[in-house]
Amino acid sequence: MDRTVRATELGEAGPDDWLLVDVRTPGEFRGARIEGSLNAPLGDLAGQARALGERAGGRRIALVCRTGRRAEEARRVLAAGGVDAAGLCVLEGGVEAWERAGLPLRRDADAGMSLERQVRIAAGSLVLVGLALGLLVHTGFLALTGFVGAGLVFAGLTDTCGMGMLLAKMPWNRAPAACEPR
Repeated sequence: MDRTVRATELGEAGPDDWLLVDVRTPGEFRGARIEGSLNAPLGDLAGQARALGERAGGRRIALVCRTGRRAEEARRVLAAGGVDAAGLCVLEGGVEAWERAGLPLRRDADAGMSLERQVRIAAGSLVLVGLALGLLVHTGFLALTGFVGAGLVFAGLTDTCGMGMLLAKMPWNRAPAACEPR
């Protein structure tokens, strides 16, 4: 069975065919989401595997994130948690592909900042602080700018972001177990 599903195929399906589980942070979820999807952030997913499997009730589970990378990780987490791997699919290209296909997204005005934007602000702030402290206090603080730069290079090469994972655990990016669709 295929481990991905295209946005158009998912958009044509009915609610009895799929359970949509969005694994992005609550802020990202509020910013733009597929109508009827549940929010179960990736960092909290392992503890929700059994409940999500039961909630699916025989339907296949479509895992959703911005581009598909986190959803693929979620597929592995849920399969390891006992959810039938044959019924787990990743929305190919994520919410971005859904939007490119012209399918509707629900957006909340009070969504807050996306995780990607938070990472850019945090990284830029650390570089500026390291530079200022390095020039004004001690040159050893310039190592902070090098550390952030190395982290960004690593994130680009591996498509994983330690700062993003850390920010996802912050209270403003967390939600209680599987938020109901609104």
